[in-house]
Amino acid sequence: MDKDRKILVTGAAGFTGKALALRLAHEGYTVRGTVRPGGNSDTAELMEAGVEVVEADVGLAEDCTRIVKGCGYLFHIAALFRRANVPDAEYTRINRDATTLLIDAAVEAGVEKMVHCSTIGVCGHIANPPADEETPYNPGDIYQVTKMEGEKLALEAFRSGRLRGTVIRPASIYGPGDLRLLKLFSMIAKRRFFVIGSGKPTFHTVYIDDLVEGFIRGMESDTADGELFIVAGEEYVPLNELFRIIADALGVPPPKLHIPAWPIQLLGTVVEKVCVPLRIPPPIYRRRVDFFTKSRAFKIDKARQTIGYTPGVSLAEGIRRTAEWYRTEGLL
Repeated sequence: MDKDRKILVTGAAGFTGKALALRLAHEGYTVRGTVRPGGNSDTAELMEAGVEVVEADVGLAEDCTRIVKGCGYLFHIAALFRRANVPDAEYTRINRDATTLLIDAAVEAGVEKMVHCSTIGVCGHIANPPADEETPYNPGDIYQVTKMEGEKLALEAFRSGRLRGTVIRPASIYGPGDLRLLKLFSMIAKRRFFVIGSGKPTFHTVYIDDLVEGFIRGMESDTADGELFIVAGEEYVPLNELFRIIADALGVPPPKLHIPAWPIQLLGTVVEKVCVPLRIPPPIYRRRVDFFTKSRAFKIDKARQTIGYTPGVSLAEGIRRTAEWYRTEGLL
């Protein structure tokens, strides 16, 4: 990447987008980062690092044209993640349609290259793990469906020659600053956690610093153009092992209580059918039960061989750092 050209990072207020924008800014790049209009995003750290923070709705063509103007590179990280009180059409607008709008704006503005952030969720449940980039799509919910559609649109544009670009599929992202695993850590710390099902399905993560490195390598490598890469950690483990590693980092015994999955799955289905139409966040989601029952395990051979990606943080070390950050922030 040429340091004389500005880099656009969409979704810069989110966990992943902020980590990427800060890394680029600290390395001396000129960075513009987008945040949702009218949100309550904390942008102080971004601005202190020199990131140009702009409000933009990536689902609007005029906003995409405005934010891309003057930029030489584009990392599209913004996405609508799972929210029960949001209509399906909004997932489509942000996760699928915004991809097309940004590509069109990038072509018009003369952007040199784009990296599009997808998700391993487009593969859904992995029946025969580990999966790779050739594993068929198998999305299981509206988030995964619309991320799949956005990925396909990006790959079509990159492979047709309209725009140089690369697609990165991250595994489950974690690290200091992320709150998605806080409830899991907190319940294990308080010894109130129980395992739904056998705990044998596998889980694959990627530490935030490793993911950011994968994004940058995808942007900088010419051999990555038009390609799709899974970026994940060195190891995937059974859930029982994940819970043990977290417990070790917290200094408590690992959870031993297991309960059957099917009653909780049934309850989650019923509760969602009642709450979602009323725009009420359900107290229990079926997808949260899916966490305990569906395997996620992936190969990272292609990223290793093509863009030189190598995870630098082991699962045990990443969990230790995350637990320490939770403690420091007074969250545990």
